[in-house]
Amino acid sequence: MAVRLRHLPVPLLVSAVLLAVLTAVGAGLDGAAGALGAAAGVLLVVVSYVASSVALAWADSVHPRMVLSVGLLTYSLKFAVLGAAVFAVAASDWAGQRMLAVAIIVGTVAWITAQVWWTWRARIPYVEIDPR
Repeated sequence: MAVRLRHLPVPLLVSAVLLAVLTAVGAGLDGAAGALGAAAGVLLVVVSYVASSVALAWADSVHPRMVLSVGLLTYSLKFAVLGAAVFAVAASDWAGQRMLAVAIIVGTVAWITAQVWWTWRARIPYVEIDPR
């Protein structure tokens, strides 16, 4: 399963840098609530993408035909939980809302960019050679 997760270090490193930067920006703009909102936003993105990656890697290791079903189920569950969380935060008057939203958007774009960059540079064979 580790081979299926070899893309994770690059987006995780980018997310760690983003966590530090956005937490500092959030603290500067909105104080402790802004820092907490920024950190929560980046961590939500990281947990979301890592959970998807692990679920898909597991499905692929069990049987490749499970990948689509597990992927769709994971996607649906993630959006339901994240949607409920975002609506709950939006209904409150918490001062960290703005930085939470910014961090989710920036974190998502950064994760996708890092994963695309890794995929572009990775040497992934597209033909499986029978080792006989």
